[in-house]
This record gives sequence, structure tokens and C-alpha cells, in this order.
Amino acid sequence: MIDTHSRWAAVFPGQGSQAPGMGKELYDAYPEARDVFRIADDALGERLSQICFEGPDEALRLTRNTQPALLTVSIAAWSVLAPRLPPPRVAAGHSLGEYSALVAAGVLRFADAVRAVRLRGEAMQQAVPFGEGAMAAVIGLTGAQVEDLCVRSRQGDEVLVPANYNAPDQVVVAGHKTAVDRLIERAAAAGAKRAISLPVSAPFHCPLMSPAADALAEFLTTLEFSAPAFPVIANVDARPIGSGLAARENLIRQVASPVRWVETMLLIEREFGATVAVEVGCGRVLGGLSRRINETLRTLAGGTPGELDAATAALSQ
Repeated sequence: MIDTHSRWAAVFPGQGSQAPGMGKELYDAYPEARDVFRIADDALGERLSQICFEGPDEALRLTRNTQPALLTVSIAAWSVLAPRLPPPRVAAGHSLGEYSALVAAGVLRFADAVRAVRLRGEAMQQAVPFGEGAMAAVIGLTGAQVEDLCVRSRQGDEVLVPANYNAPDQVVVAGHKTAVDRLIERAAAAGAKRAISLPVSAPFHCPLMSPAADALAEFLTTLEFSAPAFPVIANVDARPIGSGLAARENLIRQVASPVRWVETMLLIEREFGATVAVEVGCGRVLGGLSRRINETLRTLAGGTPGELDAATAALSQ
């Protein structure tokens, strides 16, 4: 058993962690999880739960579905985990996962967040005509090296920038497809181990998403944002949010800004002193990234009944 006494962090996954069948075990095992799925279905006026549990995979991969689905599974898991433990020392979410972290901290109502991420997904999909944008993962270069490679690979008015600083040696870039393709061709010569085109529907977290940010801003101004019950680290600057108003502004900026995940995870470990992080929701992507970022932080999965039981046992005194 780990002697942590509140020295734990909650981290929430983003797009890419989804899988058909996600959340079904939580739904079957816990009435509080069933309530979360019911609220999501009611908020959207459709059976999002059915897409989570049954797919098909093509429907789950649609950005308009992926984002509310991942949020819902994370909050279903959180509804089971939170009553069992003292509050986390800090929370953070990767991209979309920031909404989950804000709901967990009481900044946003869950039903409002579900509607917001549905709109976010639709707006991001519509911001760039299909085929004009792209993303790629660059493995084996530092963030600064990828930034330089972006500068040398784009031409004219093309957009090409880092979108996700996922690990010290893994940076995702986004922008116009022509520029992304050029970067992939040049990556090996720049010292990269690999540069891989990603199967995404839009170039997220880059300036091409500005129209989506504008659409989201209009909706978010209609929602109530409260002060967080515990610190939540924002993607845009890897710093804790100071107020509900700051949380709203960060979510707007986040759409067209890079996700600073390396800085976020180092802050959780070094400044907040967390010794364990629970990945609340579907998959183990964040745990894999943490092993490449953190020195001592241990990450536990928290997306199924068995995983939640194990995490609770490890974190309880």
C-alpha cells in the first residue's frame, strides 16, 4: 500500500483514447455511473451511451461523438472514484480532458460541459475543409527541434506549428496538409526517429482552428463557471487556473493553442508533490506519456471497476 495521503493527482484523457465498449462496465456496475450516462443522453437529446457501448467504431471516431463520449466516461469513472478518496492535490486533462478536470473540480456543470464539447467537436471539424489540414507525430526530437523544423518546412502563408508537446521526445504538429507532408519528408534528415501522419479529421490546436474558437467562445459565455474546488492546470500555459473566468478564457484559447502536457506533468510531480496520478477514464495513453516525462510519479489506470478498485486500494490508508 502506498502512503500518499492526498498526494495524488487526477488526470483525464483526451481524443485518441476512445474505444468501442468504453464505459459499459461502469454503467453495469454502478448506479452513479448510470446517472452520468443518463445526464449526457438527456443533454444531447440522443443515445450517446449507445455509441459508447456498441459503436460502431466509425460513429465513435466522429469528432462530434468522440469528445462528449470521452468526457462522459471520465466523469462516470470520477463519480465512482471521488467519494472513495480525499480530493486530489491537483488535476489536469489532455486537450478535451481539460473539460473533464473542470467538471471534476466543480468549475462546470457536467450537462453544460457535454453540450460544450459537442459544439467544440462540430466547430473544430468545420473550421478547415476536409483534406486541407493534417497532423503528424514526430518522435525523437525535442520540442525546440520540432519548432525549428516547422519553421523550415512551411512555405508562404502555410500554417505548421507544434500542437501537442506530449513527451520530451514526442511532439505532434498541425497545419496545412502540404506543410505537414513536407515536414514528414524532412524529419529524418533533421534527426527524427520517425514522423507519422495521424488519422485525424482536422488539424487541432493550431491557428487554423480560430473559427472554432470563436464559435465556442460564443457558447461558453452563456455558461456558469465557478472557482475550482482543487487546482486544475490549464493546457495553454501549464499553470493552475485562478478563477472560473480564467477557466473559460483558457478553454477558448486552448482550441487554437498547443497542449503543454510535458510542462503540466512535471508541474504535477515537482511543484504539487504528487506521487501517484490516476488516469480517470478510458485507456492508458497518459500513463504511457508519464513514463517518458516523470521521474518518480506512478500512474494508475481508472476506467473500469477493477481498475478503480485497485486505485482506491493503493491510495487508501
